[in-house]
Amino acid sequence: MSSLRLLARATPVNRSTPFASIARRGLATPAKHQVSIVTGATLSNLLDGDGEEIYEIVDRGKVRDALNQAMEEEMRRDEKVFLLGEEVAQYNGAYKVSRGLLDKFGAKRVIDTPITEMGFTGIAVGAALKGLKPICEFMTFNFAMQAIDQIVNSAAKTKYMSGGTVECPIVFRGPNGAAAGVGAQHSQCYAAWYGSVPGLKVVSPWNAEDAKGLLKAAIRDPNPVVVLENELMYGVEFPVSEEVLKDDFVIEIGKAKVEKEGKDITIVAHSKAVGESIAAAEQLEKEGIKVEVINLRSIRPLDIDTIVKSVKKTNHLVTVEGGWPQFGVGSEIAAQVLESEAFDHLDAPVLRVTGADIPTPYAKNLEEFAFPRVETIVKTVRKSLERKQ
Repeated sequence: MSSLRLLARATPVNRSTPFASIARRGLATPAKHQVSIVTGATLSNLLDGDGEEIYEIVDRGKVRDALNQAMEEEMRRDEKVFLLGEEVAQYNGAYKVSRGLLDKFGAKRVIDTPITEMGFTGIAVGAALKGLKPICEFMTFNFAMQAIDQIVNSAAKTKYMSGGTVECPIVFRGPNGAAAGVGAQHSQCYAAWYGSVPGLKVVSPWNAEDAKGLLKAAIRDPNPVVVLENELMYGVEFPVSEEVLKDDFVIEIGKAKVEKEGKDITIVAHSKAVGESIAAAEQLEKEGIKVEVINLRSIRPLDIDTIVKSVKKTNHLVTVEGGWPQFGVGSEIAAQVLESEAFDHLDAPVLRVTGADIPTPYAKNLEEFAFPRVETIVKTVRKSLERKQ
């Protein structure tokens, strides 16, 4: 990810010319820069009244690069931080999230482990209990089931069982939920699993901003934090502002973000489902339906206040997640909303869009129907508002 400043001049082009085409023609771009421009910007957006000004152009960054940058910055900031897991060092990570870290920090702080999740998770928890700050990477959270005793019984409970005298500053991170064509045993969402455990904090980033800010917050947190990433999102690019690129950029754990404001209905989602919810909202906007989309960011603690505030405005609520329906994140949100003052503001039942209540199919055509899709979200919103097309 990179941030750059460009000197834009009005004389060679029309003010309505798309800035991307100006950059391609070399009229506004210093030769030394490789520019990635957000689609839709025009020169008139970038110039002040006298036709000449320096503006920050928002570049784009991939989620994997944001995670990599977060780890590098925190490892430089605190020598107690180290990374361990399968293939994180010499192979640069199974998904290249740890690319370059071995060369920068050496084998003492970027550690390849054997294929033994319980073993290296136990080592990481022990290191945290002795004052180090490990980042324990799982190739997938499905494999972390081999280590769930270390996560739940050792990391999450030790501070309570020690009367608050022993902290466990550790991060458990890796891809969570469905990928593509990896079958029933490698496609589970663990948001509800870990979200039910006292002593854990659980975050679920969607875009590059979330990924960097939440991972940095998790590394700095004195408590064990589970960072549930998504394999399908690693290579996706998002606009990245100069603020996000700063070394001190951190997102507070426990705070949701309103990604799109609306007045007719609220959608609450996390991880990949946020993007699908925004796409559904944009489609519904063409029908005159204004959807408010909330990116949870944090599963535990859950920012119920932001959800309640939105529901009191829109009077309708739909939750979207890739996990199973029974005892899921959406179920917990529905329960807390019904127990809050927002209940009296609801004009329709809370509706949930979830993964199918089955083991994930391997067949591609069936797998596509097993998880939330834009058209499913659109139909659910219409159902809540009793609108039919």
